[in-house]
Amino acid sequence: MTVQILVLAKQPVAGKVKTRLCPPFTPQGAADVAAAALEDTLDVVRAVDVARRVLVLDGDYDAPGFEVQPQRSGPMPDRLAGAFDDCHQHLPTLLVGMDTPQLTPQLLQAAADALSQHPAVLGRALDGGWWALGLQRPDGRLLAGVPTSRDDTGDLQLERLRAAGLDPHLLPELRDVDTIADARSVAALAPAGRFAATVGALLAG
Repeated sequence: MTVQILVLAKQPVAGKVKTRLCPPFTPQGAADVAAAALEDTLDVVRAVDVARRVLVLDGDYDAPGFEVQPQRSGPMPDRLAGAFDDCHQHLPTLLVGMDTPQLTPQLLQAAADALSQHPAVLGRALDGGWWALGLQRPDGRLLAGVPTSRDDTGDLQLERLRAAGLDPHLLPELRDVDTIADARSVAALAPAGRFAATVGALLAG
């Protein structure tokens, strides 16, 4: 498969990740949840047949099987645009985040397969954002300036793609983990993963 997958991630440091989970979790507990979500996501990407796996990283993290691409600084739209502009331009590129640990190899493989047949793919999130975006021809201008963390982010990104003449294949919606309600729901969807085990242990404690 000629598709490459990028995982956009932040080093799971207490007090800097998943702060909306505090309370009930402590900052360290929230960081443990983030680390578990990231590890589950990396395992899913490792299970998919792709040409290249890249961790687009803010901070330091050991990810066997992945090339590491430093994440750009600045607001999130700039980071997302930079992720596409800094990767190898000649490969169709699918970007996912670390907030959907319920992602399965089957769903990710289907997304990669769809990108080989469509100019773009987009997976919107239930909170109005998006969890996956793929471009046959990576171009950060297609993401630059699109506001994030809003309930219309996914719609605005879809409009940007269509305005550029791309008709993206739409992937199933997934739920991002932002709040404790999200964490409970996603843990129930993927009970066998590290994420569910970590959330369960913290809630039990």
